[in-house]
Amino acid sequence: MSRFFAEKYNVGDSTIVIDRRDDIHHIKNVLRLKEGDEIEISDSETWEYRTEIIRISDSEVEVKILDKQTFAREPNLKVTLFQGVPKQGKMETIVQKCVELGVFQIVPVFMDRSVIVNNGNYWKKIVRYRKVADEAAKQCRRGVLPEISHEIDFKLLINNIVKYELVLFPYENENKRTIKGCLRNLQRTPKSVAIIIGPEGGFSDSEATTLKQVGAECVSLGKTILRTETAGMTALAMTMYELEL
Repeated sequence: MSRFFAEKYNVGDSTIVIDRRDDIHHIKNVLRLKEGDEIEISDSETWEYRTEIIRISDSEVEVKILDKQTFAREPNLKVTLFQGVPKQGKMETIVQKCVELGVFQIVPVFMDRSVIVNNGNYWKKIVRYRKVADEAAKQCRRGVLPEISHEIDFKLLINNIVKYELVLFPYENENKRTIKGCLRNLQRTPKSVAIIIGPEGGFSDSEATTLKQVGAECVSLGKTILRTETAGMTALAMTMYELEL
């Protein structure tokens, strides 16, 4: 059964309206659904619904609520990935796979060794990444549509991570403490986790030093050096395995 997301103000007591143009096109022209067909809808906050289509027009699709439940597949752990901005094309893969793995938020970060320079037009890429996240969330039937935030710099990253209960900092020069050891030795399970991944060239020495100084947990992901597009999803999968499953 196909899944869609609806704005909370479009959710009534007995019916829901879908008015996003892309979703209407997908329902009518791609899936070729008709009145009487069933779809799943999430309000991206608390509830997911099993519904039946009762009306299709060019401007909206109206459905009747058949069943209402709290999210069945959404992780309790909220993980934010702070991803060092990689070369063109890699970020879409990172967004897609991390959404499938249960990430709550992804924040692109321009770092010292980022190849791409922030010239003020990066917002155009954010629009594309949000579309990728939307498609991935529907495909894997997430309850929440993960947030793809606007890009930030490293200084703002340092200011932001103080709000997380656990901050993981996978670093290629760490050869003693593993992410497994770090997670299994926690005194209590955190509700919010930040994972910080460097760009292709890794973290600069000053960035690594600053992260250690502010209390980020410096960990290893294994004996091999992973690409930036692999490291984030690997760290996320390991974190979900230890703290969520």
